[in-house]
Amino acid sequence: MQLLTSGAPWPLLPSIVGLVVAAVVIVVTGTRITAVADEIADRTGVGEALAGAVLLGAVTSLPGLTTIAVGGLAGDAQFAFANPIGGILIQTVWLAIADLYYRRVNLEHAAASSENIMQALVLVGLLTLPVIAFSTPEVAVLGVHPTTFAIPLLYVGGLVLVREQRNDPMWEPVQTDETVRDEPQEGTDQSNRRLAMSFVVLAASMAVAGWVVGRAGLGVVEATGASGSLVGSTVTTAVSSMPELVTLIAAVRMRALALGVGDIVGGNVFDALQVAVADAFYRDGSLYADVGPTGLLLTAAGLLMSVLLAAGLLLRGRRGIGFEGVGIPLVWVAAIVGVAVLQ
Repeated sequence: MQLLTSGAPWPLLPSIVGLVVAAVVIVVTGTRITAVADEIADRTGVGEALAGAVLLGAVTSLPGLTTIAVGGLAGDAQFAFANPIGGILIQTVWLAIADLYYRRVNLEHAAASSENIMQALVLVGLLTLPVIAFSTPEVAVLGVHPTTFAIPLLYVGGLVLVREQRNDPMWEPVQTDETVRDEPQEGTDQSNRRLAMSFVVLAASMAVAGWVVGRAGLGVVEATGASGSLVGSTVTTAVSSMPELVTLIAAVRMRALALGVGDIVGGNVFDALQVAVADAFYRDGSLYADVGPTGLLLTAAGLLMSVLLAAGLLLRGRRGIGFEGVGIPLVWVAAIVGVAVLQ
């Protein structure tokens, strides 16, 4: 464990260089892993939305996961907590950017998927758990808050609900001329084993890049005097969440829209699970007590943005940028301004 945080904080210049290098690795890796995940989804028949949630959602969250572990072991509660919650915020903003990129029609309309709506609702449920932890006394069981134990349970239960929604749907979106169906595409000649190995190597590359982001982010905190909440919810999440943006744009270009949206929503659900990781790695007391009001503000913003996204997926406006495409970035800006004021 100590290998993750060994050594003094990096100076500012090496930290900036590390962030830039990690960003390049993440962009290159994310571009490749989208095509690999899409082919795996086609070969296994799990579907783009579920593959986006489980495969891409989890793997593209690896940089953030490593960053959170580094921050928690370093004893920076704000940094450790702001990275998963800040990741949820900025990754949801990526959908608004992709909506601009996909000009044919509103992206949430074209990527109609009942599984993605279910995931958005699971995310809302997961984000309520930190709010409960913030409002309860400072207690710990095995070094973590009791509410933290409920996070992985709800995450697993949510995946079960998403799978049931795919296998036996009781509600399905109306298919229109602009709905892009989840249909298998022509794949490569790679064997299943080689395809799986490619996926593992790309995932490992993302995890290493995440370690660099974590160390560099802590270096920025030390050198600038900015709070871990501000750096964690802006600088490091912008870098560690780049796989989601890259894979989303790549999926839109491939017209694998359900895969792209599923990656974002599934990645957000996985980031909510990482709050439990942050609490487990933080050993200096109650994570929620030491995060302070900035953590509650970021969590509330995540809840509001998730509700806007779920409503956009449900209502499926046809014309261009919908209310969710406007409201989500505005909530993000307000949240970051609020963190800057509170730090």
